Amino acid sequence: MPQYLFVYHGGHTPTDPAKVEATMAAWGAWFQNIGAALDIPGNPVGQSCTVSADGVADNGGANPASGFTVVKADSMDAATEMAKGCPMVVNGSGSVEVAEVHEIEM
Repeated sequence: MPQYLFVYHGGHTPTDPAKVEATMAAWGAWFQNIGAALDIPGNPVGQSCTVSADGVADNGGANPASGFTVVKADSMDAATEMAKGCPMVVNGSGSVEVAEVHEIEM
């Protein structure tokens, strides 16, 4: 079954303990709903740098990644349907970029 990379953009980390607990519960419920299709839960990420032929930019670009997850799905449509349940999408604070992972032999 193909793997799909979910790259999270946006969102925020709450500081209020009750909001932290609610946010973690929402992510836990979403991951539980994904079930066996959740291949690599991933993690949030810190500030990113963009490396190009012109050098290194430390601003993360126009829409920096805020985390990632890898899921298994039968199709891009199935993967994007899963992504619609992401807590950041549901609450409007962020988005999920979905890309199929292509395996190559080295």
